[in-house]
Amino acid sequence: MSKELGKILIIDDNEDILLAAKMLLKKHADFVQVEKNPGKIPFLLNNDTYDVILLDMNFSKDTTSGKEGFHWLDQILEIDPNAVVVLITAYGDVEMAVRALRAGATDFVLKPWQNEKLLATLSSAVRLKKSYKEVENLKQAKNQLTSEINKPFGEVIGNSDSMLRVFNIINKVASTDANILILGENGTGKEVIARAIHQQSLRKDNVFINVDMGSITESLFESELFGHKKGAFTDAKEERAGRFEIANEGSLFLDEIGNLSMSLQSKLLTVLQRREITRVGSNKQIPIDIRLICATNMPLYEMVESNEFRQDLLYRINTVEIHLPPLRDRAEDIPQLVDHFVKVYCKKYRKPLLRTAPAAIKKLQKYHWPGNVRELQHALERAIIMSDNELLQPTDFQFLVHKNEQGEVDLSEYDLETVEKMMIQKAISRYSGNISKAAKSLGLTRASLYRRLEKHGL
Repeated sequence: MSKELGKILIIDDNEDILLAAKMLLKKHADFVQVEKNPGKIPFLLNNDTYDVILLDMNFSKDTTSGKEGFHWLDQILEIDPNAVVVLITAYGDVEMAVRALRAGATDFVLKPWQNEKLLATLSSAVRLKKSYKEVENLKQAKNQLTSEINKPFGEVIGNSDSMLRVFNIINKVASTDANILILGENGTGKEVIARAIHQQSLRKDNVFINVDMGSITESLFESELFGHKKGAFTDAKEERAGRFEIANEGSLFLDEIGNLSMSLQSKLLTVLQRREITRVGSNKQIPIDIRLICATNMPLYEMVESNEFRQDLLYRINTVEIHLPPLRDRAEDIPQLVDHFVKVYCKKYRKPLLRTAPAAIKKLQKYHWPGNVRELQHALERAIIMSDNELLQPTDFQFLVHKNEQGEVDLSEYDLETVEKMMIQKAISRYSGNISKAAKSLGLTRASLYRRLEKHGL
């Protein structure tokens, strides 16, 4: 169990003072580091974190003015702006105390000190340090949440048998802290499911942190996930908590986990096994308490067989697996999804609530949706922006190109007018807007092509 005063660093060139302070404080602190040479301050602070620093005002070069103390106070605060420093001196007066506080010190004590007074001062200083940490963590969590909060389409939508099976699993596992692996194609809603699990968990009042593992470079992996100390590398201009630390007591969603290299998989596995992280540039181990949810569209089991994914990491992250069906396999959910997205986008673009014609719904249900729910969402957004009518028709979705099993455009899905428009668009695109070349490829004159462009509103 941690003691009240945590970790204390005492810097004084008087060895008797150091010994007396250490004998007193070791009963009340987890660790007491003493140092007689103030020149070692940068080394000590760059390799560890202290709850309170006791700093002498006067060293051997200058025993009365306190200039050395102020110099080293500035050095400490430059390395760690949130450091809590209590200055000590045998020559203190009110003027020096005020100067010390203005310079960034937390408090000021005189030598020889009264033990009870020193302990009370340090106890207050430790509470201040804890508040600094809480404010910093809240600030960083708020920054993360700014981009996470109010994301659209948080609801999980669907009544198909395949989605009901997903809901059943969520209901069983959400209230536990079991690690979850969500598998499914791009656009099937893996993040939406992860958020639903978090919202139904015992951690719902704490943060949900989303990390796209596919977007993190090898060089920034440890810094992004585990944090870093100021000066740990060239661009580390300030101390920063990593995603694991920010997600403490909440849920951490690692999306696209299948994209990690074997070396990064090993680092992640170590953290998950030990349940603690170490910031880059620090030796301090920080315990973490998270609910882990991972997702990928990659075939992890095949990757294990080909030595592209660690089997022990797969076992660690998939206590429970959830398989999300592609949208083409749950076409009966499309009317409900359409209704949801239409309401969202009509509100977003300040349009009266549009209705969707049955023929349009039928067309959307027949489409193969390679981009799944995300593609449906974007298709409806585009249709609502472009539509001038109160009713969405099949023609509002002509940009959706049906393909057969060989990946070829299936023209049987379209009427003659639509096919003509598609062919013209393709020709114009192929020749980068050159009307003469496009017309020649279509077997038309320039005048004929211009008339068709006008007819189709192109």
